[in-house]
Amino acid sequence: MQILVCAGTGCQASLSEELLSQLNSEIEANELENDVQAIRTGCFGFCEQGPIIKIMPDNTFYTQVKPQDATEVIQEHIIKGRRVERLLFTDPETKEKIADSRKMGFYKKQMRIALRNCGFIDPDNIDDAIAKDAYEALGKVVTEMSPEEAIETLKKSGLRGRGGGGFSTGLKWEYAFKNRADQKYVVCNADEGDPGAFMDRSILEGDPHTVLEAMAICGYCIGADKGLIYIRAEYPLAIERLKTAIVQAREYGLLGKSIFGTDFSFDIELKYGAGAFVCGEETALIHSMEGERGEPTVKPPFPAESGFMGRPTNVNNVETFASIPPIYLKGADWFAKIGTNRSTGTKVFALAGKVNNVGLVEVPMGITLRDVIFEIGGGIKNGKKFKAIQTGGPSGGCLTEEHLDTPIEFDTLLAVGSMMGSGGMIVLDEDDCMVEVSKYFLDFTVEESCGKCSPCRIGNKRLHELLEHICKGNAEESDLDRLRNMSTVIKESSLCGLGQTSPNPVLSTLDNFMNEYLAHVIDKKCPAGACKELMNYVISETNCVGCTACARVCPVNAISGERKEPHFIDISVCIKCGACMDKCKFDAISIQ
Repeated sequence: MQILVCAGTGCQASLSEELLSQLNSEIEANELENDVQAIRTGCFGFCEQGPIIKIMPDNTFYTQVKPQDATEVIQEHIIKGRRVERLLFTDPETKEKIADSRKMGFYKKQMRIALRNCGFIDPDNIDDAIAKDAYEALGKVVTEMSPEEAIETLKKSGLRGRGGGGFSTGLKWEYAFKNRADQKYVVCNADEGDPGAFMDRSILEGDPHTVLEAMAICGYCIGADKGLIYIRAEYPLAIERLKTAIVQAREYGLLGKSIFGTDFSFDIELKYGAGAFVCGEETALIHSMEGERGEPTVKPPFPAESGFMGRPTNVNNVETFASIPPIYLKGADWFAKIGTNRSTGTKVFALAGKVNNVGLVEVPMGITLRDVIFEIGGGIKNGKKFKAIQTGGPSGGCLTEEHLDTPIEFDTLLAVGSMMGSGGMIVLDEDDCMVEVSKYFLDFTVEESCGKCSPCRIGNKRLHELLEHICKGNAEESDLDRLRNMSTVIKESSLCGLGQTSPNPVLSTLDNFMNEYLAHVIDKKCPAGACKELMNYVISETNCVGCTACARVCPVNAISGERKEPHFIDISVCIKCGACMDKCKFDAISIQ
């Protein structure tokens, strides 16, 4: 019997390592070492319910398990064969206790390819990975297929890059293959920088061998013997697991010289990034690896022609690589039948924001936004009304209720003013101000711009200033035209993808939420009550009972009034912190 314990970054932050230690202590204390194993695994995906443990082979799924629960799990479930009911997931609608994760709404419509081994293997144990077919695809490719045949298989699968660009992976490999050179490189982009995104990190933490295997397959196909993983130093757990996996793969002869007894050699090393968002762009990433400033360069030449150290280089992101080994094991036709004609396979999303089931999800391409938000995501928190979903991170757009039945595909998302991006998906509710949201993402872009080109360096700063004026009630209606015109110029004239897509949140909110912009500009009000400068806290004379609770918590003494008499807020002193509203038990305080 196995007890699989999530040990991804999120669950570790909730004491899953202490939980694992306690489980092992209980196993030892009850002399169960020969019958039960507690195994450290990667992310199960259902982050809202972590730490998670799964007991196999009966597939019992326990949620929000604490270290102090270890004794009960061992005594009740392992020794007595009785499930611990209080640790089972409770369906928020039916209130039913669910033991089998396959029956949970969160998992029902998911299909795991890139995440296929996360939560099922010990990422620090290569034998676990091999038991789940790791390196079998590599063996098949290098011993049974020519580089041309392997590339053709990838092209036939229809796999497109999962890092945001959506370019054909097979074509990308083919370009690198055709450019002859004495040295070529395979680069894995693990510089995941979108706010709220943790797809690549979770794959590396849960199944690092799948990325190493796919990089080696790429090396064989394009004629490279050197692989580089560019990973941000802010991912210490992923780095440690990659280091362990690389050492183990070398010991097993799966990296290094004469792989699978052939004349193919390939090895991998890590390169560390300092967390610059712009280094997600492949030319900026390459310059950073070379020790230069992380700035993009004009293409062509593309990296496939002149990349790392001026040599032909293929760059794919973590999720793209993780999707590749199953294609060679199950066939290109199998993969191509998943999803849609132009967007095959699955996509991993980091579902976050005002949604009940926050977590990592992998779904077939073509599923609708509605299915992801309301079935997998379990709907909006606290019964609030859905307002928008931001897809594609800072480069994407905000979509509305009328877009909920939009299929999630590369081209359809672009057509409605957003994009797939690397997989960030943030849900917003009625309390979110869309002007403030666009300002938030633009603030991030301004901070992360490398500053090389003027449209991005200066233009985005001016855009941000305009949005600040709007949020403070200092803008005029003509400023909305300036906002749109400037966004269009920046989009058309910036050097790289960061600048070219940075106005997307602004343009999409202008298109879909113009009424909110007009309310800020004309009425000097924020409909969501989120922009502090445009809201005032007032006390209702009818509802106020004079309990003085609000006055006692006000940090600036802006509230006055006698006990058992209606109170008053001095707007000129109020800092709009909301402490008074949180404390009032009589619904006497409102925002106007």
